[in-house]
Amino acid sequence: MSAKLTVSVLGTGIMGAAMARNLVRAGHTVRAWNRTRAKAEPLAAHGVHVAGTPAEAVEGADAVLTMLYDGRAVLDVLREAAPALRSGTLWAQSTTAGLDTIGELAAFAHEHGLVFFDAPVLGTRQPAEAGRLLVLAAGPVEHRDAVAPVFDAVGSRTVWTGEDGAAGSATRLKLVANGWVIAATAAAGEAMALAQALGVNPQSFFDAIDGGPLDMPYLRVKSGLILDDQLSPPQFAVDTAAKDARLIVEAGRREGVRLDVAAASAERLERAAAQGHGAEDMAAAYFASFDPDGRPFA
Repeated sequence: MSAKLTVSVLGTGIMGAAMARNLVRAGHTVRAWNRTRAKAEPLAAHGVHVAGTPAEAVEGADAVLTMLYDGRAVLDVLREAAPALRSGTLWAQSTTAGLDTIGELAAFAHEHGLVFFDAPVLGTRQPAEAGRLLVLAAGPVEHRDAVAPVFDAVGSRTVWTGEDGAAGSATRLKLVANGWVIAATAAAGEAMALAQALGVNPQSFFDAIDGGPLDMPYLRVKSGLILDDQLSPPQFAVDTAAKDARLIVEAGRREGVRLDVAAASAERLERAAAQGHGAEDMAAAYFASFDPDGRPFA
């Protein structure tokens, strides 16, 4: 039987809230914090203690799970929580943080005696709600059994990428995977926009590629959100996808690789956000093909 832990979840957006609920369902004691407390309050009905400060949330925790906007936000919040952190606490860092801050996060963990796991996840709202995320993790072998109940509660599988969380091997894999997701989403949106501009029924496109090597379930899902106007609530929001796209471009630049598709995708996502679609599903980058009134660009 898995050990029952006290787990602190810092960040209760789309992913963090679902993870907190699944941790409770698995029998763990969960304490959660979110900068906008109103977004965390509904978790109380599921048995989560909603804390007023990061320090209150982590007090007495066996494990801390961070699911915030980016690495800088994680550092800021953990610094607020620092007075209440206990040496030996497990820290599952699941925010998509990028390579520039992973070393700083690991250094913070070392300074405060935390057991650091670089542990981003693959999946969106639906698998998060179902506890079916894929956990990508790097961290010390001797502490993996201790953190396993946390990963098992939020994910269907854990893929270990290394023993040193500071090296960021899990984050590197997450950036590669997200690069593919963002590119595929941008391509799906552009195909739908071009079909509209050329007067092509999207179903004709789907029929043409049906069952062949160009067909893929992800194309059908994202195109369906556009065609059926089901972009809210988002599976993965435009604003967050834009941030991740920039992290991917920066990671490539850092390693001397030019990522033109990721850069163009970041611009499309940012343009869609500027048009008011930032809180919608990332498929709403479709609207970046048109002017703010929905008309084709001149």
